[in-house]
Amino acid sequence: MSRILLMIKELGGSRQNSVFFKIGVTVIVAAVFSTAIFLFSYSEDVNKGLADNLIRLHIIANSDSAVDQELKKDIRDVVINYMKEQLKTSRDVEQTEYIINNNLGKIEELARNEISRQGKEYSVKATLGSYPFPTKAYGDVTLPAGYYQALKVVIGKGDGSNWWCVLFPPLCFVDVTHGTLPDDIKENLKNALTSEEY
Repeated sequence: MSRILLMIKELGGSRQNSVFFKIGVTVIVAAVFSTAIFLFSYSEDVNKGLADNLIRLHIIANSDSAVDQELKKDIRDVVINYMKEQLKTSRDVEQTEYIINNNLGKIEELARNEISRQGKEYSVKATLGSYPFPTKAYGDVTLPAGYYQALKVVIGKGDGSNWWCVLFPPLCFVDVTHGTLPDDIKENLKNALTSEEY
């Protein structure tokens, strides 16, 4: 690329070659613009594929107080333990969506029970929908920022810091503290995603 720019600069040195200079600049600008459009389109396609093939779990605390953040973690554990059992035979996104939709009431009930057990009186709302997420790493797997389908559990006012993971494929149910995902989980990801998405 720098060689081409040098040639264009040399050509543009005289008035009679200024036409060549303008043509050269136009060609380079067009090539850069075309490449940028291609990369953006490719990235959007991959992100959409990820969003269509993953379901995330998103728990939002009532507030950022230490007590509410601990409550969020306890509700997270209750929801994950329950959903782990419900989703153990799920093999695709559609089946996972169906199971989640059929368990929204139970998820709210379990969360309310935990809230009550801890002496609080917060409301709780569980929904399945499309929500924005930042870039997130799970061990050696990174999910780009974008809109993903998620089971969202909002505690009380929902003004606190949140917590998230991936319900399908089941990344919520594995320990990623060692920095890598187990091979069987990676295999589940390969099966759920295209090669580009993986």
